[in-house]
Amino acid sequence: MSIASSVAQILEKHVSLEVEGIDRMYLNVYVPRLQWEQGVVGFFQKHLGQPVASSALMAPRTRDFVAAVERFVKAQAIPVVVFRKGQRKDEVMAEHRKRFQASEGVVFMGKAQEKTPVFHTEKRRNPETGRRYPWIVKSTALVNHYYFYCLDAVPSFSSSAPTFPITPKSVSTATST
Repeated sequence: MSIASSVAQILEKHVSLEVEGIDRMYLNVYVPRLQWEQGVVGFFQKHLGQPVASSALMAPRTRDFVAAVERFVKAQAIPVVVFRKGQRKDEVMAEHRKRFQASEGVVFMGKAQEKTPVFHTEKRRNPETGRRYPWIVKSTALVNHYYFYCLDAVPSFSSSAPTFPITPKSVSTATST
């Protein structure tokens, strides 16, 4: 018989949360095991139950995630800013904050293509048999990152500021195949 784990227990074992803050909070959430090739292979084979590890298995998940983000943004009528190369995100936030009427909420969502570590599948050949096989390798690629810029009227750790910008650093939404 298996005992159900609480969300807190699962997150404690599998997810790291990094919080940084000066005048804003950046939230970076990642799964440590998925930061190296063997962890990615394990995810594909053990978690997804696939006999062959291939980065192409992430495409449907990526499409579903992007679609969910776009549905949320549309349903909430959240403005979308496509950042240009070299544009300072803090300056964009300052301009949007001036026009933001609510005391808290999502001010806007930013989207930027940025170079980031990814995993992709390359085909290799066994030198003895000549048989081809897929191999997961780490590389870099330009992928879309989504930034949600929010205001919290009552920050739990600071009572001196009437509003506090909360800026998740990024959510990487693509893998290279």
